[in-house]
Amino acid sequence: MEQPPEQLPPPDNDTLEGEVSHQPTPNASQPPPTPGARATRFTDLYAQALNHTLSKISYDNFRSCYPTIPESILRQVQAQMVGKLGDKCRKEFDSIMENRNVVARLNELEALVGDATERKEQGEEAGVQPHLLPPERILQAHLTPALQAHQSQLNARLQTTQLQNAQLHAEVLDQHAEIEDLLTKLETVTGDVKGANAALAEVVEALSQEAREGRALVDGTSV
Repeated sequence: MEQPPEQLPPPDNDTLEGEVSHQPTPNASQPPPTPGARATRFTDLYAQALNHTLSKISYDNFRSCYPTIPESILRQVQAQMVGKLGDKCRKEFDSIMENRNVVARLNELEALVGDATERKEQGEEAGVQPHLLPPERILQAHLTPALQAHQSQLNARLQTTQLQNAQLHAEVLDQHAEIEDLLTKLETVTGDVKGANAALAEVVEALSQEAREGRALVDGTSV
C-alpha cells in the first residue's frame, strides 16, 4: 500500500514578519555613518557566516528528510524557508547594528588604533601601563576628581568672602573720610571759639573792673 506524501510544516509567515515588523525603524533624520574598514569587515564576516549556515538548509538535506514529496514543491518550500530565514536574520542584524551604534563605535576604534599606530611610528613615548604606576599616582588619580570639586567650592567661597571684604573696606574708608570731615569741622569751630574768647577777653576784663568799682561804691570803699 502506497503511503501518503509527507507534509511539510508550513513556514510561520506571521511569526517571521511580525518579529521583523517590531524592530525599531531607523531614524531618517540622521544619515547612517559610513562604515570604515573594521565595520565593513565585520558585516562581511556576518554575511559569510549567515550564508554558510543557510547553505546547510540545502535541497539535498530537505530531500533526505522528506523523500516522498514532489521535487517541485520541495524545492519551492526549501527556497522560501531559506529566503525568509535569511531576510529575518539580516534585518535583525541591521537592527542591532543601528540600535547599538556599532558602525560608529567601530569607526571610533579604528580611529584610535590609527592614532596609536601613527604615534608609534613617529617615535612618541608609550604610556605607562596602569599596573606599573606607583601607588601615589593611582591614589592621586582617584582623589583628584573629588579634590577638584571641593577646590571649586572653596574657590567660590573665597571669591564671596573677598567681595564681602572689599565692600567692608569701602565702608570703612567712607567712615574714615566722614570722621576726618567731622574733625576738620570741629577744629574750625574750636578755632572760632578761641578767637571769640580772645576778642572778648578785654571786654570781659573791663566789665570785671566796672563790676568791682560798682561794688566798691556800694560798699563805700575806693579801689
